Amino acid sequence: MFKRMLSAFGVGGPSVDTVLDSPHAVPGQVITGQVRIQGGSADAEIGQVVLTLVTAVKTQHGHNPHTEFHRLVVDQNVRVTAGQPLNLPFRLPLPFETPITAVGNNPLPGVTVGVRTDLVISGAPDKGDLDPVLVHPLPSQDRVLDAFGELGFQFRKADVEAGHLHGVRQELPFFQEIEFFPPAQFAHTVNEVELTFVADPNHLHVILEADKRGGGFHGGGDTFGRFHVSHQEAEDTNWADAIGGWLQQITDRRPAHNAFGGHGNPAFGQPGHGQHGYGQQRRGPGMGAAIGGAAAGLVGGMIIGDMIGDAFEGGDDGGE
Repeated sequence: MFKRMLSAFGVGGPSVDTVLDSPHAVPGQVITGQVRIQGGSADAEIGQVVLTLVTAVKTQHGHNPHTEFHRLVVDQNVRVTAGQPLNLPFRLPLPFETPITAVGNNPLPGVTVGVRTDLVISGAPDKGDLDPVLVHPLPSQDRVLDAFGELGFQFRKADVEAGHLHGVRQELPFFQEIEFFPPAQFAHTVNEVELTFVADPNHLHVILEADKRGGGFHGGGDTFGRFHVSHQEAEDTNWADAIGGWLQQITDRRPAHNAFGGHGNPAFGQPGHGQHGYGQQRRGPGMGAAIGGAAAGLVGGMIIGDMIGDAFEGGDDGGE
């Protein structure tokens, strides 16, 4: 909540602050709250009261910390009476592709989402401060993240990048990447694994990208795994088996085929349900704890590493 005076009206003008009923949400949820306006020393009129969802997006030219991705006009031609309070309730839906900013009880380093209150006064926009929103994973996304913790992945970093993924329908012009160091048994063949979610009301795309090490007679490069399931199927899936099997296939350098029982393009698998193997080997903490520990390491300067080229960045084909 950030209360601010509306300088466009001069000294004694009205003030405004936005109050969220809760700062916690999940993609697809409706955020509720009030825009509270306190009248100043004279009557005033505000052309529009607009709420804007904002996040920081990495582009080819650097970072844009104030990228807008959804707008809601709360009210128009608002008459503010001198000395009187005015409360404008709102219902602001979060798009299903909204970046995740918190896992468990821990903020996700490198990613922020905020609600900004923009006012139009005498035809000129007045952009306000941000009220941060902690966007938690959907239950289907949480299942995937838990599997990364079970398998012993270590969080590296996260960001939001401009561009579109090949073969995946996106409503927003960006996507989130969460990067991990691989479990020890795969570290000799894989530098890192990047995880991207693209959700809609009914389905979840899970996109994995492994940066393979080069050496010997084998070159490095990026290897992809893609899964498209309903949210319910994602909640019922043994993701530790699916992800562990995909990594094992990369390590064994097997010929490309659909290892997870899916249909069509081998790059798109259908994870197994209730299988045994990797899913029973709980070798690591939950991903919330792993991210929390990594966040502490980032603050202490203990996590290092150069940024590795990203096959998705700003492109339309996911691999060029």
